[in-house]
Amino acid sequence: MISAKITGTGTFIPTIKKENEAFLEANFFNNDGSLFDSGNEVIIEKFKAITGIVERRYAIEAYTTSDLAFFASEKAIKDAGIQKEELDYIIFAHNFGDVKEGAIQGDTLPSLATRVKYRLGIENPNCVAYDVLFGCPGWVEGVIQAQAFIKAGMAKKCLVIGAETLSRVVDKHDRDSMIYSDGAGACIVEQTNEQSAGILSHASQTFAKEEAYYLHYGGSYNKDLDPDVRYIKMYGRKIYEFAITNVPQAMKIALDKSGVAIDDVKKVFIHQANEKMDEAIIKRFYRLYKKPIPEGVMPMSIHKLGNSSVATVPTLLDLVLKGKIKDQEVNKGDVVILASVGAGMNINAIVYQY
Repeated sequence: MISAKITGTGTFIPTIKKENEAFLEANFFNNDGSLFDSGNEVIIEKFKAITGIVERRYAIEAYTTSDLAFFASEKAIKDAGIQKEELDYIIFAHNFGDVKEGAIQGDTLPSLATRVKYRLGIENPNCVAYDVLFGCPGWVEGVIQAQAFIKAGMAKKCLVIGAETLSRVVDKHDRDSMIYSDGAGACIVEQTNEQSAGILSHASQTFAKEEAYYLHYGGSYNKDLDPDVRYIKMYGRKIYEFAITNVPQAMKIALDKSGVAIDDVKKVFIHQANEKMDEAIIKRFYRLYKKPIPEGVMPMSIHKLGNSSVATVPTLLDLVLKGKIKDQEVNKGDVVILASVGAGMNINAIVYQY
């Protein structure tokens, strides 16, 4: 029986480090344009307590999202030990296209996947390159799509990328802007006949009633700025409540389909959106099975890297696989879960065995 497995991973972590203290001089406003009662020191301290973020990474001015993706892709191809001309698909998950520093438009013409193929110098016209817009779960969904192509006999090797430069689409007068960061992660998904390795099961969901616009584009909270220039906005409390209710259920659907026992799950790689939210998701997930949370089951990178949307899960996975997160590792035979939640509102999860 044909299945799919990840044979190589790669990341690009931008070099500009922005610590929380850099926001002390920021001019934050409420959504109605009024000033906060508390000073930035208090705002930043509360922000850190909730999100866990101490610092985040921004791309240098010369790099766009597709540049970060290209760098991560090169590493993934090398890690997998394949030739780039062997690729059947390049699946690129992002949300805003290439946004140049200081620009107010996202550029997706041509697609970012096409740009990566061009940068890689792939000549094979049968290597199909396309973009995925699925919110923060885009990379996980791209891996699910790659598996579908492989199981259908349409592909043997796929490059799946998640990259974003959120620092270019945030409202600097919105305290939520401190959450977002830039980065890129990529992997190679290949055909395998191994029955005890690779993608075991998955689940995906879209909630598009009142949840559809929990993440959206909106004007700056600084009412003196051009109201027609739009920035990423979110209803944080609603997203938190949505995620801790629905993500554990989707993870359970995927795990139950796999036939793997909860006690056999070694790691859960979850979208690095908010430390408190991720902790609540894991707690509720294990509560569904009436089990305690195993120590060290949830690796975290948000403290140093912030929330880079589609890049958080592949970046986290690569860092753990390469031994770059203290006291975290994945060994042969380990079962892990990859899970994400984001704009749409979309949720997905993959159960995977190494």
